[in-house]
Amino acid sequence: MKLTFLGTGTSVGVPVIGCTCDTCRSNDPHDRRLRCSALVETDTTRILIDTGPDFREQMLTQPFRKIDAVLLTHIHYDHVGGIDDLRPFCQFGEVNVYADGLTANGLMATVPYCFAEHRYPGAPAIRLHRLTPHRPFRINELEIIPFTVWHGKMPITAYRIQGSSTLVYITDMKTIDDEDVDVITTPHSPDLLVVNALRFDGAHHSHQLVDDAIDFARHVKAPQTYLIHSCHDIGRHDEANAKLPPDIRLAYDGQVVEL
Repeated sequence: MKLTFLGTGTSVGVPVIGCTCDTCRSNDPHDRRLRCSALVETDTTRILIDTGPDFREQMLTQPFRKIDAVLLTHIHYDHVGGIDDLRPFCQFGEVNVYADGLTANGLMATVPYCFAEHRYPGAPAIRLHRLTPHRPFRINELEIIPFTVWHGKMPITAYRIQGSSTLVYITDMKTIDDEDVDVITTPHSPDLLVVNALRFDGAHHSHQLVDDAIDFARHVKAPQTYLIHSCHDIGRHDEANAKLPPDIRLAYDGQVVEL
């Protein structure tokens, strides 16, 4: 199983428009963060997590081939704003998009032309599947278990993806219920955890900070963790990683991890 980080930034990306901080002025490509998205691939299967507003730019860096499934985490624009750009992939057939009820309803309201009975020529052909938390489903050889984390008071869908290895992908989390921690750790801890960490200092009403993410990784006993959904305040990539434990790394756009 291979994981590619297409984007690792927050809703405004990095650099931030109009900002002159050291991170935003950095010439290091590791400090350029598009909105969060990832590809999970095996020899036979390709799964996309989220289609943010940078989706088109992100996919131009990848080989053009079928996407077997799109897993959406929530309806916020920085995670679904590029849904229309799935249209080139429809030449392989309908694109299967998986989302919780809140996200599915939001999509039908914001891009109704994608779901019309008689779509106009060129509109993306999307088959929308509504998820139930903790109910597993399969994409070819991979088993997917959706579960819920909390972005303040908003439910977010996170995913446990099980193949020859186990990946857990979480974004926009502030808190998580015990029953959902059990999904992560049963029957064993994941081989790789991806989880959000906004910045080192301060406080936020709906996002974890770095220390929260570290504590969470320790709680679920993940042997390797990558941090995503990080803003410019986390600092430059190399400087941030120097502050982190060796088993917890700040991910960067374009990074490929083999499980």
